[in-house]
Amino acid sequence: MPRDRVGQGRNSVHLRRFNERLLLQLLRRMGEASKADLARRADLTNTAVGSIIDALELDGLIEPAGRRAEGGRGQPAALIRLKPSGAYAIGVRLDRDSLQTVLIDFSGTVLARCLHNRLLPTPAEALEIVVADVQSILADMSEAERERLTGIGLAQPYNLGAWLRELDLGSAHFKEWDTVDFGALLSEKLALPVFSENDGNAASIAELFYGLGSSLDDFLYVFLGPAIGGGVAVGGDCMRGTTGNAADIGVMPVPNGTLASAPEPRGRWSILMARASLNALVRHLRFHGLAADTHAEIERQIRDRHPAVDEWIADCVDALAPALRSCICLLDLPVIVFDCDVDAGLIDRLMTELDTALRHDAPEARDTPNIVRGSFGPDAGAIGAASLPLFFNFSPRAQVLLGQGSGAA
Repeated sequence: MPRDRVGQGRNSVHLRRFNERLLLQLLRRMGEASKADLARRADLTNTAVGSIIDALELDGLIEPAGRRAEGGRGQPAALIRLKPSGAYAIGVRLDRDSLQTVLIDFSGTVLARCLHNRLLPTPAEALEIVVADVQSILADMSEAERERLTGIGLAQPYNLGAWLRELDLGSAHFKEWDTVDFGALLSEKLALPVFSENDGNAASIAELFYGLGSSLDDFLYVFLGPAIGGGVAVGGDCMRGTTGNAADIGVMPVPNGTLASAPEPRGRWSILMARASLNALVRHLRFHGLAADTHAEIERQIRDRHPAVDEWIADCVDALAPALRSCICLLDLPVIVFDCDVDAGLIDRLMTELDTALRHDAPEARDTPNIVRGSFGPDAGAIGAASLPLFFNFSPRAQVLLGQGSGAA
């Protein structure tokens, strides 16, 4: 066969895959739609959409959703929607203070959950815990459900052995994590594909796939956990950077904090996570003799409006607002999505204070981005992890048109 004919055939296959994923994304955003609705939104012919919809229904990824109730003459349009049982994924979130594993279906609904609120153990012990949790989840799935499992997503902070001083962590075994490919170990142990990603990127992918991505394609995502991380969504895809650390705002340089609990300065500058992180809040609460060993205890101090919480919020916003303004100046994004591992009113307070600070210091001729609340709270990392196999298998990313692989371990 001539070379150009081979190329045309390959391009046709990739375009078909892209259009299939595009229609799935539209259904995910619209909830339910007719073939004509999808053809208009995707700018495809009715014939092309009909052919793709037939194939997707045969694959068990979509299902009928009744008919549209509307006035006028003629046959009401038949509606279709994603089929929740069309695909499943398991997500594993590792963080400095917890391990969490969840199972979600194609609609993003959490079907099972295993949570361990504890300091992250050694990689070997963590592997035992996660493998046992995944095997427990798999045991409760039917054979038909396991056949539709797209893989395991792994979300964890990169460089877990770094910045222990800034995060008030002295556990020496954290250093071991910087030399271990946990995703590869997990894949080998379970004989399943593992999709690994920075936890900030994973959480932003969850927003794209199952959260605010239903109406937003472009945003800066910020998550306040034991440290602080982020992600960037541009054109409905996640910007990773060359090492997967795009939007890793936690290491942005900031002036040293003024709180009495702050680490001893090493120079003129600190990094953002030393001031804007839950570990920084915990350090300040403990400095004042307050209980802060669990999320429940932290939320109780927040709910009681202890002055130490107010002091930390002021210091956090003082560091975070200019860092976010810098990000927006570089990326020109209209929205900041903000989420956190704890709440009890903390998210709303931080969003309000950040909005005030950003507007007060806005440069001339530049708008202030809207700050909106994230969709998943403490589940963001785990749902983000579980979203990874589904995102890489079913999202209409540009790489699909180029025939590039998913990058699973």
